[in-house]
Amino acid sequence: MRPLSERWPKPVLPIDGRPVVASLLRELAASGLTQVTVVTGHLADQVEELLGDGSAFGVEARYARQPEPDGSADAVRRAVEAGAEPPLLVSAADTLYTAGDTGRFAEAFVEAGQPSALAYAPDGMPAPLWGLTAAVTEGFDGLPGPPFELLQAVERAGEVARIEIGKTRDVTGPLDLVRENFPYLT
Repeated sequence: MRPLSERWPKPVLPIDGRPVVASLLRELAASGLTQVTVVTGHLADQVEELLGDGSAFGVEARYARQPEPDGSADAVRRAVEAGAEPPLLVSAADTLYTAGDTGRFAEAFVEAGQPSALAYAPDGMPAPLWGLTAAVTEGFDGLPGPPFELLQAVERAGEVARIEIGKTRDVTGPLDLVRENFPYLT
């Protein structure tokens, strides 16, 4: 996302003219998932200032900082150290899901009874939405890295439930930013 990400963190970039992370928090709140730990890194102050205590988005937000981009498992470890307790729903902050999918995913994860779950889009591609139990988070110690990746911790914990969700939208690259906002701008 350079040069944009030199000035703004990806979670504050817009989809449909609204910061992605703000829309994601509203979706979580609509699904009844209101206890949120936001792990911030690059340009963390911008994300924290935008979200505040989370009340404007219907959630209670707390923060954990990840000073270096040391992988997805490191980010989740920092959230747990800040007070997040498994079972956890973990999402990238630059991705939006079809309305209601976070709640449906959370319910399906609990029903599956597996140590973890990973969301899949209709095209079969994995989405950055995970369900994690303590069996996964307790396995963070001893992961090879950095980077420390969730996939390695999940594989150690056993079976992974595959849960299909709807279409996702993200701002992973510059063309995504144009594609996701062009309909809104026209």
